[in-house]
Amino acid sequence: MNKPVKQHLIDPEICIRCYTCEMTCPIGAIQHNDDNVVVDAETCNFCMDCIPVCPTGSIDEWRVVLEPYSLEEQYEWAELPAQEEIETGGADASVEALDEAMAALLAEAHAGAGGKARAPASATKASVNMYTLGKPATAKVQGNYRLTDDPDHDVRHIILDLGSQPFPVLEGQSLGILPPGTDADGKPHLPRLYSVSSPRDGERPGYNNVSLTVKREAQGLCSNYVCDLKPGDEVQVTGPFGATFLMPDDPEARLLMICTGTGSAPMRAFTMRRQRVVGSKSGGMTMFFGARSPEALPYFGPLKKVPAALLDQHLVYSRSGETKEYVQDRMMAEEEKVADLIADPKTHVYICGLRGMEDGVERAFTNIAESIGLQWVALRDVMREDGRYHVETY
Repeated sequence: MNKPVKQHLIDPEICIRCYTCEMTCPIGAIQHNDDNVVVDAETCNFCMDCIPVCPTGSIDEWRVVLEPYSLEEQYEWAELPAQEEIETGGADASVEALDEAMAALLAEAHAGAGGKARAPASATKASVNMYTLGKPATAKVQGNYRLTDDPDHDVRHIILDLGSQPFPVLEGQSLGILPPGTDADGKPHLPRLYSVSSPRDGERPGYNNVSLTVKREAQGLCSNYVCDLKPGDEVQVTGPFGATFLMPDDPEARLLMICTGTGSAPMRAFTMRRQRVVGSKSGGMTMFFGARSPEALPYFGPLKKVPAALLDQHLVYSRSGETKEYVQDRMMAEEEKVADLIADPKTHVYICGLRGMEDGVERAFTNIAESIGLQWVALRDVMREDGRYHVETY
């Protein structure tokens, strides 16, 4: 009998095809085709460099196998296969029953990614990867509106019409935009991922359109392409992607949303969904939203029109006035409110924005949890296991 071996895999259902892991892998063990991103078992040396850069946790998957899954098998997957029971020395063994070295490896891997993401129990089942690199959807630009008055922060609200093509996207999912042209090696550019900022029934209710929140980057190939689009232009779209950063369909659920910049896109989708479906008769939503200044904060005007009964909003500015304030500072200032939320089993936490915000937010949660006699890491892990703690940073 072959000796069991460990194999590193990627969950195709959760993966958002941002290709960050592939670009990070120092030995080229991660590859992709039109449909999936996969790991070559013959090349992977378990260096773990890809684990912390994944925004979804889809990279943090492992199986113990007698024969590694081939690249061809992985390319065909729509979801991961279950861990099979493996007979070793006459006894059935699962992943948890393997030797200490394997257990240590798994513990290290899970710690690096912060654990596995799960969708809320009440969330609608997400459709993923309907349109791929080889067979993208064609969308027509309906609108391109500037959201900010800061000349150094050009953020756009882009509306795309999918026409008669089915594109069932949920709040919290992403889609890919394929920039035209080829790279230095003559290969087509990989898509860039953008969170959808409209609810599932469309930017305009009942229409098959979606909106994106895109910030122009000085050297950004795709961001400049998207920000310069004009009504009537056609773009190639992949996706939708993501099956865990979803909102609960339970109207009594409480949402705690923490975001910066374009990380507000899924929060806008959540807010609009709640407005259209349950209004203020819900568990409520609380948002901490950070930007440099009011002029650099996307959706500043529309946010001011959202009723306080629906959304308790805290807009925070790091470059406005004499005192710099970040989202974690406002969370500490609202300690009692945040403590009440994280202690409530009906609360779902969503964090989206620049990766640099994570450490400060984690410290704030740690201090606030301790103030009510809770240990944040343990509480966070319970919330994540329950599908109530979600992080997507980039």
